[in-house]
Amino acid sequence: MEVKCDDNACSPLVLVVDDFQDNREMFAEYLSFSGFRVAEAATGREALDRAFELIPDLILMDLSLPEIDGWEATRHLKNDPRTKRIPIVALTGHTLAGHSREAKDAGCDAFLTKPCLPDTLVLEIRRLLSRTESEARGAPSQPERAT
Repeated sequence: MEVKCDDNACSPLVLVVDDFQDNREMFAEYLSFSGFRVAEAATGREALDRAFELIPDLILMDLSLPEIDGWEATRHLKNDPRTKRIPIVALTGHTLAGHSREAKDAGCDAFLTKPCLPDTLVLEIRRLLSRTESEARGAPSQPERAT
């Protein structure tokens, strides 16, 4: 995994979790091109292992995953003190009414449906990272964007 650093300031690490290799590669390439460091996981179990190992700045989580689905993986991450503050973006093909609310109830900080324009994804990631940074400094967070 390539680490992008400039004068000791490293770019944010995004963990991309998707069971389809083509999706992982596409998101990883675009995020890397956009200045992020990227790690990947193909299953819910692997997502948990990688998240606990790497403590990424943000997790991009598909909800339909083998072993442990993205809903359950998100619940585990949000209930663990090591990872509970990591923003999680649900990126899924689930477009049924109520899935966005269910994802938020599971602990996801944002919900985007596939197909998703890469620029939209990057904007959402930057918005969440900016919010997380503001909260860490004690500044009030920006209002949540409607999905």
